[in-house]
Amino acid sequence: MTGKGTSAVTERPALPAAASAGRVDWVDYAKGICIVMVVMMHSVLGVELAAGQTGFMHVLVAFAKPFRMPDFFLISGLFLSVVIDRDWRTYLDRKVVHFAYFYVLWVTIQFGFKAPGFAAESSWAHVGFLYLESFIEPFGTLWFIYLLPIFFVITKATRKMPPLLIWTVLALLEAAHIETGWTVIDEFGARFVYLCAEYVFALSDRARARPSLALIGLALWALVNGSLVWFGFSEWPLVSLMLGLSGACAIVIMGTLLARAHWLGFLRFCGEHSIVIYLAFFLPMAATRTLLLRAGPIHDIGTISLVVTIVGVLGALAIWRAALAVGAHFLFERPAAFWISPKKVRSALQAAE
Repeated sequence: MTGKGTSAVTERPALPAAASAGRVDWVDYAKGICIVMVVMMHSVLGVELAAGQTGFMHVLVAFAKPFRMPDFFLISGLFLSVVIDRDWRTYLDRKVVHFAYFYVLWVTIQFGFKAPGFAAESSWAHVGFLYLESFIEPFGTLWFIYLLPIFFVITKATRKMPPLLIWTVLALLEAAHIETGWTVIDEFGARFVYLCAEYVFALSDRARARPSLALIGLALWALVNGSLVWFGFSEWPLVSLMLGLSGACAIVIMGTLLARAHWLGFLRFCGEHSIVIYLAFFLPMAATRTLLLRAGPIHDIGTISLVVTIVGVLGALAIWRAALAVGAHFLFERPAAFWISPKKVRSALQAAE
C-alpha cells in the first residue's frame, strides 16, 4: 500500500481495459457464484428451520459461510475508484440514493406479503411499528443493500487517511466479532474490511495466465477451509478474517477460470443480474418452500432445499422479465424522478456504477 492519500478500500492497480469498455467477464462470474450462494443459504436454512431437521445441503452452506458475504463485499468495492473522486452529489446519487430507492421499494413489497402473517401473530399496529423499524434495523434479506451505502459514504469520507491505519482498524473490528444485536453495527464491524479491491485484478490476471497453478491453489484452499469449518475453528478471531479473505480470493479465481473456459454461462448471467435476484428471490423461495413442505411430494430435506434454491434464482429472474414485459420497470430500474444527479446511459442495476 502507498501512503499518498488513497483509501485502503479503493487503492488498486488501474482497471483493465475491458472495465472501461464494458463488463468484466470474471467479475460477473464471481458475482453469479456469490448470489447463488446467498440464495442457497436463505433457502436451505429456511427449509431446515421449518422442517426441524437438516439435509445434505447444510454442508455446502456451512462450507461457504466464512467467505460468502466477504466476497460479496469485495466484489461490490472493485469499481469504487471509478466514482469516488466525483463530486459528493454525483457520488451520493450513484452510491446512496441508488440503493436507498431499492431498499425502500422492496422492503415495502416484502411487508405487503408478510404483513397478514405478522398481524395474525400480534396486531396491525405492531405491523406498522415493524415497518418503521425496518428503516433503523434492516429487514430480512435486504440488509446488504442497506449497509452498502453506509460503507460507500465512509469510504469517501476517509479516503485521505493512511490506508494501513484504516485497514488495521477494520481488521481489528472484524476480529472483535461485535455482537450488539443491531445489524448495522455488527455487520459493519464484520464486513467493512472486505471492501478492499487492492491486488484483486492482478490476482485474476495471474490465475488466467497460470490455470493449473490456480486449480492447485483452489484445492488447497478448499481443504483448509473445509477442515477449519468441520473442526469448529472457522469463527475464531483472525481465523475468520483469513478465511474470509482467502475465500473471497478463491471466488475471484473461480470466476476467472470459468470466464477463461467459457463454462457455466448461466452463472455469468446471474452475476450480470445479481441485484435483480437479490431483490426478488424471497417470493419464489418462500412460496416453493411452503408448497413442498406442506404438499409433501419430496420428503428428503436436502432435495427440497436444492429445489427451493433453484426456484429462488429462476423465479427471481422470471419476475424481472415479467416486470419488464408489463412495463413495471420501476421495480428494477430507478426512475428519473429519483435521480439527484444527471442520469447516464447505463444498463439497469449495474452494481459497479
